[in-house]
Amino acid sequence: MQRFIPAKRVLSETKYSLRWQGRRCFSQVAQKEGDNNDVVVPKMPTFDYSPPPYTGPSAEEILSKRKQYLSPSLFHFYNKPLNVVDGRMQYLFDETGRRYLDAFGGIATVCCGHCHPDVVDTIVNQTKRLQHSTVLYLNHAISDFAEALASKLPGNLKVVFFTNSGTEANELAMMIARLYTGCHDIISLRNAYHGNAAGTMGATAQSNWKFNVIQSGVHHALNPDPYRGVFGSEGEKYAKDVQDLIQFGTSGNIAGFISEAIQGVGGIIELAPGYLPAVYSTIKKAGGLCIADEVQAGFARTGSHFWGFEGHGVVPDIVTMAKGIGNGIPLGAVVTTPEIAEVLTRRCYFNTFGGNPVCTAAGLAVLKVIEKEKLQENAFVVGSYLKERLTALKDKYNLIGDVRGRGLMLGVELVTDRKLQTPAKLETLHVMDRMKEIGVLVGKGGFYGNVFRITPPLCFTKEDADFLVDAMDYTLAKM
Repeated sequence: MQRFIPAKRVLSETKYSLRWQGRRCFSQVAQKEGDNNDVVVPKMPTFDYSPPPYTGPSAEEILSKRKQYLSPSLFHFYNKPLNVVDGRMQYLFDETGRRYLDAFGGIATVCCGHCHPDVVDTIVNQTKRLQHSTVLYLNHAISDFAEALASKLPGNLKVVFFTNSGTEANELAMMIARLYTGCHDIISLRNAYHGNAAGTMGATAQSNWKFNVIQSGVHHALNPDPYRGVFGSEGEKYAKDVQDLIQFGTSGNIAGFISEAIQGVGGIIELAPGYLPAVYSTIKKAGGLCIADEVQAGFARTGSHFWGFEGHGVVPDIVTMAKGIGNGIPLGAVVTTPEIAEVLTRRCYFNTFGGNPVCTAAGLAVLKVIEKEKLQENAFVVGSYLKERLTALKDKYNLIGDVRGRGLMLGVELVTDRKLQTPAKLETLHVMDRMKEIGVLVGKGGFYGNVFRITPPLCFTKEDADFLVDAMDYTLAKM
């Protein structure tokens, strides 16, 4: 087992400011302790594509313009930000033409692969024919995609309303639940993320993502987190907290319950087994609707099922989706039953760009690619293999506290103390930066920012999985 240098000792051995600790202090310690010369730098799998020469502005010029003209709330990964100028399937390219394995997929968004030819051709052809009109006129692109999308959902989930994003979809779903039930109270989970607009910020339950603005009518239940949760993997014990919230925090009747099957921003947290069936039963008894947020876990990403909620054996009343639905095109959707959808006819309600012909044509192309290339099966096979290899790394390094998730939605949580589960924040930044230098891009999440989010395009191969794990192994061995 490799020796790990505690963060406290690292900080005592360097004079650098906090801003630079994530990048420099670990290299200093590695030099003092001695490098493992027997560890070979991993080699990236071959790939038959070279991007054309890039003639645009440099990363420094772009960063300067960002600072001058874009919101200061925008942040970027890495000490030296990556200027992405080209992409093909599971790979991205920087301004120098260097190739990177994309294991983040634009935050679980690119499912078919970057610039997949079928999706690109569909977008280009539709744009040449009709870029935009309005849903007030007829166009077959929106209805064709709605039909195909509805066919992928169980039960009577047959009515689709298109939006531009997951935040919009969740906002609409919550409003529908309130209109349909005549109640205002909604139950969400602690550690959840559902968007950053007025209503969805209320349903979000991480202080990192919440401004001090009015957020009414949402109650946050105990998170059924098998790793950090108070009841471990005993889902039904967590479910009792929802019943308590209804009895002691509401009138006894509620509008609904919203949850992800796997919390994405929250750090790839799988809900404890048995939790969702028990909670859905409780919600129904209180007159509420069950909303499944499939923005990240949907569209075959979990491998075992097309939708994350299917892995729990439940059928929601409303399903929200975005990200993977368009492979990068701005597109989201709410799907519900005809009876529930009827509430929106009480007033005039539509979305100018929701259902845009270019976006919905792209969405249909994405569905066809997932089926044609058997990407769900690939997500299961490659994802299972990748999880096994990551779990083996956990046995090798004490820094890895947990490996979780399913399919190609995986999380690796770093801790400085396994027993105390102390978040390894600086170590996470260091490993992430060094993996980029090797050529692997991973995401970061969790409330403490210490979880690697691995959500690559679903065309990821076993060779890609090996390269990712070998790059992480190499980096950890050097610490």
